[in-house]
Amino acid sequence: MSHRPAPRIPPGPASAGEAAGGLPAAEFKRVFRQHPAGVTVIGLVHRGRPVGFTATSVISVSAEPALLAFSLAAGSSSWPAVAAARTLAVSFLADHQDDVSARFATSGIDRFAAGGWSTLDTGEPVIDGAVSWLRARVLERTPVGGSYLVSLLALAAETREGVAPLVHHDRTYHHIGDHSAI
Repeated sequence: MSHRPAPRIPPGPASAGEAAGGLPAAEFKRVFRQHPAGVTVIGLVHRGRPVGFTATSVISVSAEPALLAFSLAAGSSSWPAVAAARTLAVSFLADHQDDVSARFATSGIDRFAAGGWSTLDTGEPVIDGAVSWLRARVLERTPVGGSYLVSLLALAAETREGVAPLVHHDRTYHHIGDHSAI
């Protein structure tokens, strides 16, 4: 299979959407609803209490050094904790943990009250039974639009073999199994 470079499209006059600030939010959301994403819970400690939230925006940035990132809305109730954090943990949820994802995506509740989590020796909370977790140091918090892109350096990790990940696609949780292998 040969790889052809994408055609170069010369810049032209801005379309109505570009002139108004880009693609309309509804269309942008529609596109990303069709893009499957792994489901994680970001956990940290703020003022002596655990803080956690569901994130499907976690991305691998670099293997050497081991860098990752996620985005978080500036208006999120978890933003003040992330803004002050030096370290945090990212738990990559297993296919049976859709209830955990839903709980950590719900505002106005104690997301840790139902249990199912433990703390690392360094204090960060991780989700029990997750496929894996990464402990990371916060490197940068970059404002982008109405959100922040949080860049992290991975410090430690643990992975469980034989456990399938939880995937989110088109507002629904999905399970990857033998049926999805090529």
